[in-house]
Amino acid sequence: MAISAKQVKELREMTGAGMMDAKKALTETDGDIEAAIDWLRTKGLAKAAKKSGRTAAEGLVAVNVDGGTGVAIEVNSETDFVGKNAEFQGMVSDISKAALGASSLDELAAADLGGKTVADTITDKIATIGENMSLRRMARLEGASVVSYVHNAAAPGMGKIGVLVALSGENDAFGKQVAMHIAAANPAALSEADLDPAVVEKERSVQIDIAKESGKPDAVIEKMIVGRMKKFMSEVTLLGQAFVVDPDKTVAEAAKDAGVEITGYVRLEVGEGIEKKEEDFAAEVAKAAQG
Repeated sequence: MAISAKQVKELREMTGAGMMDAKKALTETDGDIEAAIDWLRTKGLAKAAKKSGRTAAEGLVAVNVDGGTGVAIEVNSETDFVGKNAEFQGMVSDISKAALGASSLDELAAADLGGKTVADTITDKIATIGENMSLRRMARLEGASVVSYVHNAAAPGMGKIGVLVALSGENDAFGKQVAMHIAAANPAALSEADLDPAVVEKERSVQIDIAKESGKPDAVIEKMIVGRMKKFMSEVTLLGQAFVVDPDKTVAEAAKDAGVEITGYVRLEVGEGIEKKEEDFAAEVAKAAQG
């Protein structure tokens, strides 16, 4: 298949690979970006394997905690401007309070909010503000104590990234540090046991291919894979990561020193997983001019 310059540019930005290497990787994988990343890594040509990170939805994530229960919700809007609107922020705050009594997104949508359901409240706000909105996600976390954190808060309890951390005991100061770590490091799971087996197997497969490229004996390759998978786990699991407050310790070690255990966490970032529809600016202006 024909590989576009846009695809090559995107792969180069994600991996740091050279232009010709990126093009070859895409050609070898029929234009599959994820497969091309793995191909480059196998050949030792990828300096990084970052995900695109482009997001389409704007809006806010809000967090709310009541004792040992915490909730995080995401309400999307079309533009970032609406996220700064006090009327929209007030609605999101009210929805986050209602979420404390809900066990699922559907239950939250049907919850009462001043005589109307949350879903109807959002519909009315669409008519008032004149922009499409949606209640996209809700996460609930319980523990002996739950601590919340919002990164770059647009208003109290809401912003672009919301984090909840459940602890086995009371230590709000440490919990806040861990929540800030999670906001910055974005771990894939709490521990190795919580990782998606498919993710682990895919990484192992890539590391096997990389090791085989070295041409070393099987016994050496086996040890290489063990070491590299250990490093992978330390990079993607919260408890295995180097603690941002004290990089000489893992998060698990820091928790032990703080006298608590981290039993769970939630991290929601506005628009993650939704890719913004890109449109050529000149074409957009021309379309508008045509009415």
